[in-house]
Amino acid sequence: MTKALAISTLAVVCGMLYWLFATPGVADVDVPNGSESIDRGRYLVDAGGCVSCHAGTEHPESLSGGLALEHEFGTFYVSNITPDAATGIGNWKAEDFLRALKHGRSPGGGFYYPAFPYPSYGGLTDQDVLDIAAYLMSLPAVEFRIPQAEVPFWLPRWTIAFWNRLANLSSSALPEETDARIARGAYLAHTLGHCGECHTPRNAVGIPDFEREFAGATLGESEADAIDAAALQKWTQEDFAFFLMLGAKPDGEFVGGEMEQVIEHNTSKLTLADRQALAAFFKR
Repeated sequence: MTKALAISTLAVVCGMLYWLFATPGVADVDVPNGSESIDRGRYLVDAGGCVSCHAGTEHPESLSGGLALEHEFGTFYVSNITPDAATGIGNWKAEDFLRALKHGRSPGGGFYYPAFPYPSYGGLTDQDVLDIAAYLMSLPAVEFRIPQAEVPFWLPRWTIAFWNRLANLSSSALPEETDARIARGAYLAHTLGHCGECHTPRNAVGIPDFEREFAGATLGESEADAIDAAALQKWTQEDFAFFLMLGAKPDGEFVGGEMEQVIEHNTSKLTLADRQALAAFFKR
């Protein structure tokens, strides 16, 4: 190998490593601490489904985590997102929240497993992330250390760098919605509410199949129903908005399973306007 070829090869390798592992740049801002941000953050945490997963297994009235998420790739434990300095997010800065929620990166630069729905949260506005941070940092700190993820030997965290890039290449830009209510519903469905994380089927390596978005999926031993246009053909917008509030389907049956918890802890706490926006989006 000539010297020039060796240098070129090294440059390509270094460029590829940087592309895979570089720490994402984020805005240089602070976590707000005003009451308006905290109140808005409380609403966003409800709308974002945080309570359904992060409610403490040992401390149920907190967001100290511990829930075991069983997956074909392993068992993942939901993190402690109370402001405990030793076991939670007490030492996090604004940049840590932005990198975690929008890029799936830990304060130390490591990778979160995508059991944490950062691929969807990546579309959050910076202001929404900061308001979420303001609310979380206002909560009582709970000391609770969660177990490490139980994964096969071939799935250390650094391999998620490759998964992230594959997932990004597999995704496509979302269409721009011109109707303000549908646009709000799209933001809630695709991003904050991350509906596709459960309701969109995935390929062999766990990347969502966006050609069948919201077509229903298998989640461990449970099934997430289809909520695409075909599945909701006989539903009205009013039916869907009412379902998000009480979990009642048009035929009078009530939803069960994990979706029952989502209704109770998340969608029932949305404003009427946001439930109607979701209904307008899914029935567009």
